[in-house]
Amino acid sequence: MSEPILQLTGVETDIAQYHILQGVDLAVPAGQVTMLLGRNGVGKTTTLKTIMGHWRARAGAIRFAGEDITALPTPARARAGIGFVPEDMGIFTDLTVEENMILAAASGPLEPARLEAVFAAFPPLRTFWKSEAGNLSGGQKQMLSIARVMAEERRLYLIDEPTKGLAPAIVSTMARALRELKAAGASILLVEQNFAVARALGDSAAVMDDGRIVWTGAMAELAADAALQERLMGLSMETAR
Repeated sequence: MSEPILQLTGVETDIAQYHILQGVDLAVPAGQVTMLLGRNGVGKTTTLKTIMGHWRARAGAIRFAGEDITALPTPARARAGIGFVPEDMGIFTDLTVEENMILAAASGPLEPARLEAVFAAFPPLRTFWKSEAGNLSGGQKQMLSIARVMAEERRLYLIDEPTKGLAPAIVSTMARALRELKAAGASILLVEQNFAVARALGDSAAVMDDGRIVWTGAMAELAADAALQERLMGLSMETAR
């Protein structure tokens, strides 16, 4: 396994009076897709938001590319090369696709080569370039959400359930785009409930339960062991979609 680009050690996060993360230990290998799996409500989204700095860790440490980022504000983490795609997409619906992309490229104008890569991954965005994002379909909005973090070079992508509620054809487009990100050298930490996608994309996996990581290993190992899936998550990848 390659060296981790991201390492969480003993991370604890509180939201209001609730103790959500209860000592998370997680390593994300560089250049791989790591699946963060588990039942609803076990802390997966809170983990991503803590890494991004939307929630502050009460205890523990977060290291990115060898640097301690535990106390850094969210903008500094983004400048360091972390991109975040939230479950609610985070796009500006009253702005055009073009305006959304321009805002996402905080360091300067959109590079033509990077924009062409976005269009190659998500062809509908070229078609609707001048359209308001609020008029896009659900799948097209999700494409734009991922495209926005592709507007600048990122070393690590945190992506929260990108295929949720999407038609199979759109899911295939998403999966292909994520493969291309990985092929370009990016590392990805992906929360995903579609086990077919998880099995197809994941190199490694970490399973959460009750605010902790309870299992880590190769995605292929988890995908091949129905009994392990049942024990860790209460369902089998062969029956869940």
